[in-house]
Amino acid sequence: MKRPLSPVELDPIERASQDELQALQLQRLRWSLQHAYDNVAHYRAAFDAHGVQPSDLKQLADLAKFPFTTKKELRDNYPFGMFAVPRERVMRIHASSGTTGKPTVVGYTAADIDHWSDLVARSIRAAGGRAGDLVHVAYGYGLFTGGLGAHYGAERLGCTVIPMSGGQTEKQVQLINDFKPDIIMVTPSYMQVIVEEMLRQGLDPKASSLKVGIFGAEPWTEAMRRDIEASANMDAVDIYGLSEVMGPGVASECVETKDGPVVWEDHFYPEIIDPESGAVLPDGEEGELVFTTLTKEALPVIRYRTRDLTRLLPPTARSMRRMGKIVGRSDDMLIIRGVNMFPTQIEEMVLQHGQLGAQYQIVVTREANLDAVEVRCELAPSAVGTVEPKAVGDALRERIKTMVGVTTTVSVGMPDSIERTLVGKARRVIDRRKE
Repeated sequence: MKRPLSPVELDPIERASQDELQALQLQRLRWSLQHAYDNVAHYRAAFDAHGVQPSDLKQLADLAKFPFTTKKELRDNYPFGMFAVPRERVMRIHASSGTTGKPTVVGYTAADIDHWSDLVARSIRAAGGRAGDLVHVAYGYGLFTGGLGAHYGAERLGCTVIPMSGGQTEKQVQLINDFKPDIIMVTPSYMQVIVEEMLRQGLDPKASSLKVGIFGAEPWTEAMRRDIEASANMDAVDIYGLSEVMGPGVASECVETKDGPVVWEDHFYPEIIDPESGAVLPDGEEGELVFTTLTKEALPVIRYRTRDLTRLLPPTARSMRRMGKIVGRSDDMLIIRGVNMFPTQIEEMVLQHGQLGAQYQIVVTREANLDAVEVRCELAPSAVGTVEPKAVGDALRERIKTMVGVTTTVSVGMPDSIERTLVGKARRVIDRRKE
């Protein structure tokens, strides 16, 4: 479907010079710092404790003088303590699942919803979407930002939206087959489940109407991109966001390059820091991604630590910097007998193995005070009856040991033996060490 935009179709800021972009960022950053300081008690106290005032920002690099924000501060001020406008001005509230504590609550004014819709529309357009396209939204609706964020953005672009939400996989396939959408917006792991269901129903995923998949809400690898593109004959494009900063559409890939999500830097200022020291790292170095919002009214966030590990790359298709693929989250990193391991490393090796299906799980336990790791996989349907599952597992175990340095056991089951995600993100890691 690759339909790159001509320069005249882009928003002016998408082709602005670096001087123009940085002048806008500095202006908006000064406003955001002042807005947060004047209207949020937490930021006023945090700035004062660090001995900084909004007026201390003379240039963009001065942002490093200001304190970080973490999920803890958002939870400590639950539910509305981080809002910078009266609650009556908040048009909508979203929240995280709160599976590891109190949910983080996010508010939006009418202007915030407008900006969000514009940015998701820009993201869909960068992915190849155009007015009139039919967009199947299979992100979850409700307090999760994915469904409504995608929905409003697609409508803002002038698309026709199918608000399917998550789950009901058989119905997902039926509607894709009957309505013939051009674009699907969903987590990449659930797209794999949809492809499996198509095959189960005797449908050819490559023959579906879908031309573009806009995938986000979980880290995914280049191997998964190749798997989806080959199995469904579509362009697979990465969209990035997080509810604390806005939702989907903080950054998004361009279909003509597929070289990492472009950060929409006119609304979000990115930094990469050393996760241990907090020091700002130069572009190109890997570290933890930090965002400061530049236009958010209801919930400005200053130097929010995302825990996502990536790097900032120079502009290509747009005038703004790109993010490298998320290699993992600092809080998702597994430390196994002193060795750091990310689920995405295992995913890459599973998907590169032609005799394994796309689904996997990592189960971590503790035996006699030592960590033990089991990797659960499935044979690809085409491999059933042609190979020994044990031999396939032994080969994967050796590759993991060589590439990651961790000793594992590998269990290879039949197709469909691993639990599927029906809504939202796949459950890739089961850590039983604290049970």
